[in-house]
Amino acid sequence: MNFRVPAKSLKLRRMLPVFQKMSDTFNNIGIAALEENGKAISCKAGCGACCRQLVPVSEAEAFDLRDLVENKPEPRRTEIQGRFADGMEKLNNISFFERLEKASESGDAEYSGAIREYFVQQIACPFLEDESCSIHPSRPVACREYLVTSPAEHCSSATGENIDNVEYTFKVKDTLLSLARNRLKPELPYIPMIRTLEWTAANDDESPEREGKEWMGMFFSKLIEVSKMPKS
Repeated sequence: MNFRVPAKSLKLRRMLPVFQKMSDTFNNIGIAALEENGKAISCKAGCGACCRQLVPVSEAEAFDLRDLVENKPEPRRTEIQGRFADGMEKLNNISFFERLEKASESGDAEYSGAIREYFVQQIACPFLEDESCSIHPSRPVACREYLVTSPAEHCSSATGENIDNVEYTFKVKDTLLSLARNRLKPELPYIPMIRTLEWTAANDDESPEREGKEWMGMFFSKLIEVSKMPKS
């Protein structure tokens, strides 16, 4: 793999294009291995069931998504902001985020229940249009790494039954969540996608600046550490 890395000092979110390319590269390697074993990815444009799941984004990605929305021309910017606001209103009305945080500290069963509850609400990602991602080149790493080989109709299940997810040896998503965490708790080290605009409005990007090669060194060290962790 070859990556162009900025030489100057910069915040971690400016490194996201490198990490996104890295994730795509690992995905392609995994897909090639699946195809050699007679399997195929069933995900395709127009199949947006997974875009109603709780999408975890890192602190770095949250600020990047905020900028992406703010740079949209009107009336697109206001339209997308309205989708975020509508989703947040629905979730706040059922005190979802309070339960999610409590569940993250309680154990796997409670946490899995909270994730299923989010899916039951059927809140589409604010960037979903015509059942396809409108920001596909800039989508979070969690979205890039969510691929299945099972029939697409199974993805509409809140329980996740009969869904065969692609497993990766190198976990870019988990690495980025860990490396980017400055304000979030280790029990819940991510921001739900739908909460991105609210969270970034209340928090400044206070992450340190480092040279690109230093970020890469830290990233690969964390990548190896995370990839050795047992599967939960």
